[in-house]
Amino acid sequence: MSSSRRQLVLNVNVLDVGIAPGAWTLDDVHAHSFVDLDHFTRVARIAERGTLDAFFLADGPGFWENPRVKPTRALEPLVILAAVATATENLGLIGTASTTFNDPRDLAERFLSLDYLSGGRVGWNVVTTYSPTAAANFGFDQIPDRDYRYRRAEAFVGVVTALWKSARSGVPVSHHSEFFDVDGVLRAPASEQGQPPLVQAGGSPAGRELAGRTAHGVFSAELTLDSARRHYKHVKDVARAAGRNPDDVKILPGLITVLGSTEAEAVARHEQLREHVPARFGWDRLSLTLGVPLAELDLDQPIPPSLLDGPPDPATFSGSLGFRESVVGLARERNLTVAQLLRELNGGGGHRAVIGTPEQVADTIEAWFRAEAADGFNLMPDAFPSGLDTFVDEVVPLLRNRGLFRHEYAEKTLRDRFAVPLPEYGAARSA
Repeated sequence: MSSSRRQLVLNVNVLDVGIAPGAWTLDDVHAHSFVDLDHFTRVARIAERGTLDAFFLADGPGFWENPRVKPTRALEPLVILAAVATATENLGLIGTASTTFNDPRDLAERFLSLDYLSGGRVGWNVVTTYSPTAAANFGFDQIPDRDYRYRRAEAFVGVVTALWKSARSGVPVSHHSEFFDVDGVLRAPASEQGQPPLVQAGGSPAGRELAGRTAHGVFSAELTLDSARRHYKHVKDVARAAGRNPDDVKILPGLITVLGSTEAEAVARHEQLREHVPARFGWDRLSLTLGVPLAELDLDQPIPPSLLDGPPDPATFSGSLGFRESVVGLARERNLTVAQLLRELNGGGGHRAVIGTPEQVADTIEAWFRAEAADGFNLMPDAFPSGLDTFVDEVVPLLRNRGLFRHEYAEKTLRDRFAVPLPEYGAARSA
């Protein structure tokens, strides 16, 4: 598909009160905003005012960040999305759920129920989970190895989509495999969009293969244009090899935005949000991302090549390969010291950050879109609601004027908005 006919997909990744660890200190939030339903519905209404595609919620069944430093994922995503569904009319609703720590029939019914009640606005972000904290919560001594998690994920997705299909066809599912034995149908009726589209967030080789074969949207971590273009091409090639139309897979890197009327104003805002964050926070995150003990990192020196060359030891590294690859690529490309790398990452792991004016943010979005490095982005404003408010008021009009983004909602379902064909059995009949 030519770039002139493509339209941006823009989701907002609602990371509590913002991606910036110090976002909770701003005047327009309070200490309990991250567990306040009014906070989430307010953000959703701003997103819908900007005609964004979807409200995206990450999740991990365990503490992700140090709660003494910043608020972190305290509420179950589908519960929040149910409330957001009643507060909005058009906004998509994408929730994250793990294939390692869920039951496929239960998950299929929860997602399809919300999809039916929302008029076909729901999507599922498929993750395999790599957190040892999550594993402990479910009685595992350690996280299952990557190969096991991805084999289970593929079977899990197969069960879920078969159950969604059975809700329309009425034909019972009979699935028997290494991981699951499922016979029967769901109670929930099929939704207006037939079944929820799938988003996938794994950046490992196995994750990219799974995304190319099954996903309709891919949430990726990219720091440079060249690496983003390579990832984009690889996933599209996997989709093509699997007999799919590569245009049916939307590549959506995370994009952190810190906005100001001038670049100096944006930098000042960024520095303000950094003031309340202990230096240890960035160190811990970088150590986890690289799989390298803090004692082996010297702030004033580049990361030793011995720690960057080749893939990490699968016996000791359970973190995100996608984040690691993104960060290692940036460190190599610019020969950054550890201190410089910490500053470049801006608390966002392996995601691209733009600290500047609305024009600079719009320029980055357009450049990546036209270079076929992205079909859109999962937006990660520094703070909610102010960062999203500014994006909607200042960046969205620029994208519209450039012919890249919608002026109003034309599509009713999330599947239509992603321009993904209905499953072969069609959408449910209207009541």
